[in-house]
Amino acid sequence: MVSLTILLGELILAFISKTEIGLEIKSLVAALLLFAPASVLLGCVTPFAVKLKTTSLDDTGKTVGRLYALSTVGSIAGTFLAGFVLIPFLGSTKTLYLIGASLIGLSVLLAPFAIKRLNIAILVIFVCGVGVSELKSLFLLETFDFHDFDTEYSRVQIFKTTDNKSDRPIRALAIDPYFIQSKMYLDSDELASEYARYYHLIRHFKPNFQKTLLIGGAGYSFPKDYLKKYPEADLDVVEIDPQMTEIARKYFRLEENPRLSIYHEDGRVFLNRAAPNRYDAVLMDAFGSLFTVPFQLTTVEAVSRISLVLKDDGIVIFNIGGALAGSSNGFLQAELKTYRQIFPHVFLFKINSETPDDRQQNFIIIACKSQTPPPAESTAPELNSLLSHLYPSPPFSDFPVLTDDLAPVEYYNSFAFSHLNR
Repeated sequence: MVSLTILLGELILAFISKTEIGLEIKSLVAALLLFAPASVLLGCVTPFAVKLKTTSLDDTGKTVGRLYALSTVGSIAGTFLAGFVLIPFLGSTKTLYLIGASLIGLSVLLAPFAIKRLNIAILVIFVCGVGVSELKSLFLLETFDFHDFDTEYSRVQIFKTTDNKSDRPIRALAIDPYFIQSKMYLDSDELASEYARYYHLIRHFKPNFQKTLLIGGAGYSFPKDYLKKYPEADLDVVEIDPQMTEIARKYFRLEENPRLSIYHEDGRVFLNRAAPNRYDAVLMDAFGSLFTVPFQLTTVEAVSRISLVLKDDGIVIFNIGGALAGSSNGFLQAELKTYRQIFPHVFLFKINSETPDDRQQNFIIIACKSQTPPPAESTAPELNSLLSHLYPSPPFSDFPVLTDDLAPVEYYNSFAFSHLNR
């Protein structure tokens, strides 16, 4: 069954992803189809071993206890080994190779290999699964410079493609099958992602800034642009995944810079221990998959910590995905209400004016700590172009404020995911 998972796993996942069912149901169905058959068959090993090991009814309890104790120890060790060693350093696909080869090897050690149709079929399926998977990876590497990584936190895919707006060659980074999280032009250093340009509104809302915090590094597109355009300013980047930083250095032209400090830890942990009044601006760009922001960075307690680390006239610029209307508007509306609890001035920018409000899209939230309202216009034409995307008056919602006790971010975004599949 492990060999079948290797051979058919991608096809099964592709089929499930196209079905119009909820994200939770898709996850459950995928887990059942890919892992339940092998788990059930492996679960039969211990009872069968008990039968083989039992020689007397007087020793039954001792035999069962020892075998189930060994099984429990093996399960715990396997869980930690897979989560902290195999998947981060070998990847999920090669971990399946190792499991399949180990099971075949153990079976040969425990019982002499017999040339039977079933045994030959198992070996053929295993070899075909490995061969097909490796040939596909080789084809993608040669055609799209495609690299597939499993880090401690996510599956990262790097590939070359053409930008759908500018028709220019880019290198892209994706951690889910629906969106590109970071991209970089191959022929220049200018920002390729439209949302990243809005971080430059820091010049309008907080002139003369000196020190900025960015939570979420990914491909480090904006940090490179920030260091280039603001030679007198420093930047701290908090990126939870150390491998993401290494990927940015290898594939996205990230270089060492004395004005750039990188911290590999959770953004909320960093905020909790950061000194008050340290930053002129906090830029938020932390995402999981499907526009989901880690919930611990969305709550009123987290926003309070952000306000605390800001100077008296500091600002927050938050890249957020969501919708303003329809059934998938919960997360954005709740987050706007949460920020309004802490900051006196909160603005919403709609990046693509032509996208309907009920569609999942990128928005920019800008929150100002100063009681004085910022100017409506800028003397810089490029900033005025961005300011023109200000949403006139975002409605006040009935959604509750997000708190550490209750922040159903994934639940809100599950409605957005269902909307994407229509």
